[in-house]
Amino acid sequence: MNNSAKIVLIGMPGSGKSTLGKAVARQLDFDFYDLDEEIVKEEGKSIPDIFMDEGEGYFRRLETKMIEKFLNRDSSFLLSTGGGAPCFNENMELINQRGISVFLNVSIEQLLLRLTENEADKRPMFRGMDTSAIRLKLQDLLADREMYYEQAKIMLSGDDISTEHLISELMSFFRSF
Repeated sequence: MNNSAKIVLIGMPGSGKSTLGKAVARQLDFDFYDLDEEIVKEEGKSIPDIFMDEGEGYFRRLETKMIEKFLNRDSSFLLSTGGGAPCFNENMELINQRGISVFLNVSIEQLLLRLTENEADKRPMFRGMDTSAIRLKLQDLLADREMYYEQAKIMLSGDDISTEHLISELMSFFRSF
């Protein structure tokens, strides 16, 4: 067993996994990776194209393969997952066995605000939807995914989770071992 810290951020689309993850990784001097970006690099095509060409099952298997690849590393890192990644192929169990899972629990209202301000058209899942359709989609996704997210080792709730707050929780977690 090595002493590297493998931090995996999970949560809904728009919860700040990538934005917060980059900032925290920088402060901790860890490498930062975005799971979806890594899949795009590996496959040489966009997530929507993977879904269209190969199907969701293929994409979910890729997620699992990439999560395993990262968790087998000997170095410390912070990995931001896609919102659905913890919910398939026993990925949450895998993440918790080999890493430190952190659930960024942001309210539906805040997710909606973030997604409708500047993100919805960048995310295929929400493209072309109006605000009420995005709200319903978020509520349905959360209802399906919450049981996985709540298995996280660290849960942070709020609409303004700061870099400092996340680092503080991680340090408390590390001290408890």
